[in-house]
Amino acid sequence: MTDSAASSGVATVDRPGQVATARHDTARGDTAPGDPAREDAALASAAEDTAHRFIVVANRLPVDQVTHPDGSLGWRRSPGGLVSALEPVMRRLDGAWVGWIGVPTAEADSGPDGEPVAPAAFSDGGFDLVPVALTAREVAAYYEGFSNGTLWPLYHDVIAVPQYHRTWWDSYVRVNRRFAEQVARIAAPDAVVWVQDYQLQLVPAMLRALRPDLRIGFFLHIPFPPVELFAQLPWRRQVLEGLLGADLVGFQVPGAAANFLRLAERFTDFQVRDDHVEVGEGRRCRAAAFPISIDTAEMGDRARHPAVQARTRQLREDLGNPRTILLGVDRLDYTKGIVHRLKAYGELLADGVLEAGSVTFVQVATPSRERVEEYRVLRDEIELLVGRLNGDHGRIGSPVVHYMHSSYDRDEMAALFGMSDVMVVTPLRDGMNLVAKEYVATRVDLGGALVLSEFTGAALELPQAFLVNPHDIDGLKAVLVKAIDADPAELVERMRAMRHVVEVHDVDAWADGFLAALDDPEPSALDRVQAIPASIADLLRRWRESRPVAEAAEDARD
Repeated sequence: MTDSAASSGVATVDRPGQVATARHDTARGDTAPGDPAREDAALASAAEDTAHRFIVVANRLPVDQVTHPDGSLGWRRSPGGLVSALEPVMRRLDGAWVGWIGVPTAEADSGPDGEPVAPAAFSDGGFDLVPVALTAREVAAYYEGFSNGTLWPLYHDVIAVPQYHRTWWDSYVRVNRRFAEQVARIAAPDAVVWVQDYQLQLVPAMLRALRPDLRIGFFLHIPFPPVELFAQLPWRRQVLEGLLGADLVGFQVPGAAANFLRLAERFTDFQVRDDHVEVGEGRRCRAAAFPISIDTAEMGDRARHPAVQARTRQLREDLGNPRTILLGVDRLDYTKGIVHRLKAYGELLADGVLEAGSVTFVQVATPSRERVEEYRVLRDEIELLVGRLNGDHGRIGSPVVHYMHSSYDRDEMAALFGMSDVMVVTPLRDGMNLVAKEYVATRVDLGGALVLSEFTGAALELPQAFLVNPHDIDGLKAVLVKAIDADPAELVERMRAMRHVVEVHDVDAWADGFLAALDDPEPSALDRVQAIPASIADLLRRWRESRPVAEAAEDARD
């Protein structure tokens, strides 16, 4: 054991896979994950020497590996609401975070069993980080391949065509097993384990087989598809049975939870009753919606900081103080509808509805998955469209689109949110979209308008936004104009209502609600958790009742 592992209190083994486990033949994916035959007494006894009562399992650790000026390697905390929300409970329960280090491990560094050797566990911010190693080939097959070439497009309404490769699936099974084995080693008896997102859907059942004493939760951050789409997946039963290893499976919206229950009823041998699946031996897997949120207070405090407010004013001046600034902030992804919004904006300029010089569009596209061909093609398409719009409508020193393919820190993002008059969030499909909530949280001045796709989870919580179908270019154009021309008093009322929602239901409420439901095995726990979304629903009902009669009539006609 290294000094760092000793100081963190993490019980470690020399390499992943040291504890012998029986292996299934998954070369063609015919064996369901988490078969009870894989239970191994050695893993259970190893866990007795550990003290982690709460473990978060995610594809990535909440840190990035950095190289210091002297050439030494270190770690830098990655920003994110998830780690901020879970920090208090992780410290209180001596928690650990299990995830990939973000850098491929050389295959030459693998142990005798062929498993890549991960760095030693270490402590950061009051809790322990336990790395899992992936080789470059596994990154290509498990992460870029099955996770993002198969599951991502399938779960996002097949906007891009999913690819189904058996070698990708084999890698997905292998990596999920490695995560499960690592968790099984470090979990205290009867610990709580919270598995995150689509990359690790087999972990719950695999972990259940290794450590049946654990209480296991799973949360899916992206959409979960309906039967007619999910049925395409050759390994649909294995994925469903992987998720059914959890005691509680959380989704962003109620429709996704309903999809999961329908799929479990159709493609597994288990009985579905109300909000849960009876999985045998007196155990049930419950499914419910727990819409994720943000650290609203932190975003508001950041927006109020004098340096951020000064930067907000400077940004508007740098853009020439136009009458209207539209803003888009997205990860560069084909699900985000960037092309659709730029096309609608370009047509408004061409039609003379918007005047170049009085309006400008700032689009931030954060680099994403640049080794994947679809993303390279999308970047070329967006940059070609931006060039055409500026060529057709821009003037020297006054482009109609300011496009940045880069990442910005949170202070700069708060300044960008504050400088914009209209925030344009138009995903073709999105589990939640936290950018919309971050925009609302930073608008402490009650200014700005939010144009929001109907196909986001956030639209269910923020109906006071200007909702739009991004596939309808004419409709998108009309909504953009409506947002730009809206009466300031109306915008204040819309923003005030939306801010109340994100203040009541922040990331702490999300994490507390999920963990409370996971902690209580009785179905009534879900009813108590729903008190949080119910309070939001009441706010939305009162908002709708307070709207002008004419506006309500217009919605009815739509």
